[in-house]
Amino acid sequence: MAVSIAVFSIVAFLLAYRFYGTFIQDQVLGIDPNRVTPSHELEDGVDFVPTNKFVLFGHHFASIAGLGPILGPAIAMAWGWLPALIWIVFGSIFMGAVHDFCALELSLRYKGRSIGEITARVIGDRARLLFLLIIFFLLALAMGVFALTIGTLFSSFLDPAKQYPGYPGAVLPTFGLMLIACAIGFLVYKKNVPLGIATVIGLVLLFAITLGGMEYPILFVENLAAKMQWHAGTTWVIILLAYAFIASVLPVWLLLQPRDFLNSFLLYASMGMIYLGLFWNPPEMAAPALHHDYVKFGQMFPLLFITIACGAVSGFHNLVSSGTTARQIDRSTDSKFVGYGGMLTEGALAVVVILACGAGLGSREEWLAIYVPEGLNGLGPRLSAVITGAGSFVASLGIPEQFAQQFLAVTIVAFAMTTLDSATRLLRYNVEEIGKCFRLSFLENRYVATTVAVIAIGFFALWKIDGRPAGILLWMLFGTTNQLLACLGLLVVTVYLHKMRRPTVYTLVPMVFMFTVTFAAIILQMKEFLASDPVPMAPLVVSGVVFFMAIWLTVEGILSTRKPLIHEEDEAVAVGVAS
Repeated sequence: MAVSIAVFSIVAFLLAYRFYGTFIQDQVLGIDPNRVTPSHELEDGVDFVPTNKFVLFGHHFASIAGLGPILGPAIAMAWGWLPALIWIVFGSIFMGAVHDFCALELSLRYKGRSIGEITARVIGDRARLLFLLIIFFLLALAMGVFALTIGTLFSSFLDPAKQYPGYPGAVLPTFGLMLIACAIGFLVYKKNVPLGIATVIGLVLLFAITLGGMEYPILFVENLAAKMQWHAGTTWVIILLAYAFIASVLPVWLLLQPRDFLNSFLLYASMGMIYLGLFWNPPEMAAPALHHDYVKFGQMFPLLFITIACGAVSGFHNLVSSGTTARQIDRSTDSKFVGYGGMLTEGALAVVVILACGAGLGSREEWLAIYVPEGLNGLGPRLSAVITGAGSFVASLGIPEQFAQQFLAVTIVAFAMTTLDSATRLLRYNVEEIGKCFRLSFLENRYVATTVAVIAIGFFALWKIDGRPAGILLWMLFGTTNQLLACLGLLVVTVYLHKMRRPTVYTLVPMVFMFTVTFAAIILQMKEFLASDPVPMAPLVVSGVVFFMAIWLTVEGILSTRKPLIHEEDEAVAVGVAS
């Protein structure tokens, strides 16, 4: 059964890219292959940089992936593997990939502007401000929790009870990769070293430091924190925030782009070995196809769709597509490969997680031992399930299982880092745009904007509410807010296509479905908050505010369909669309 699932998903994704992706490109978006892209028109060597599509694919994929498509499907396995598989495959093809591809193309037509700024031009200025505020909350909250998670992963244990091991061996390769990436970026962009040669050099060095990290785990932060009576996680968060600041202000070609490109090879290698091991020694699915015996999991609808999130569709992706990737596209025809193909690859990663948690744990008893006691919670068990299950596939190839698990742990930690630094850069863009809205010119300075972004992330990571980090307390809102952002991205694209007299059904149907799921989830969460004793006021108030803003923005979008595109730049946008 596990092999059949793998074959089905791979074939489905390949056919979707060839046929449905091409249909969206030609018949829905009408992409003009001769259109000058923003990376050439506005090239500045910092954010607007024409980039080889294979390098950009790695950068884009690493930015959108992170922990999302790993943790989401691993948690959603609580309902069984079949619902998760169906949503990941069909959601990725008809919703997530279309969402990412359209957001990327729309940004290309508006000179690399973010989805927030495009909202002003397609719907109106009030809608832009609402969109920007939702984005600010989502990114600051998510990255605060990601910083906490990475700090936990770098520690010796994933939980205070020390039941699940941490991965300090990932520290050296994670930070060493930053130095290697800067060297590769300098060689390629400043010394004109051929990309192939630079890639080989980078990969050899990356493999070497990965082995070194496994042999020499870095524990000095934990030891220092213990001697000074600090919390090790807090110490790591401060270090990570300092890194995120630096990564946000450096030119994209110097660190983020080459690092994500090299980092993507870690994931390609991991996925390749997992699939090879799966086919070499086919396992049986230990997880049930449907599991509805345990009430702690909650309602499958709508929680399944919110929990999987990035594995099928994610609002965060429209920020990456329009915030960074669109400014690096070399040719307009590269957007299908990067945008549509990148999301399908993330779907394939989510399927790997299903197979690892469903067939790699050995037996139904082992699966139940992890999933039943924890319900939908528990970071340690989820990461352990993914790493243990996937490691067993790789070990079937004759690779030592401990080495396989350490390699997979390095891959997961490295991808969590890519999301942190890319999202900090996106939050910087968001702060700059909010500064424009309120005519606060000092916020348009990238150093000031980055400082505000890092402080906001630090707030959710370090500030305590009732003894718990604010980000952890509000984390239950991330899934709904993230999916809400995908709804709003699809709304902007649909209104744009309507005004351009292009087919809208292919974005309208996903938009209506996602709005239904997301609103149902928000209402369900608010009911649970109100039923609690005592009522958690912070999550309840934030849920209510987000819900209100979403409805307001939706109404603005519907009303705007009666109006033409409202900025002078839009005439050029219309001319640049292929008929």
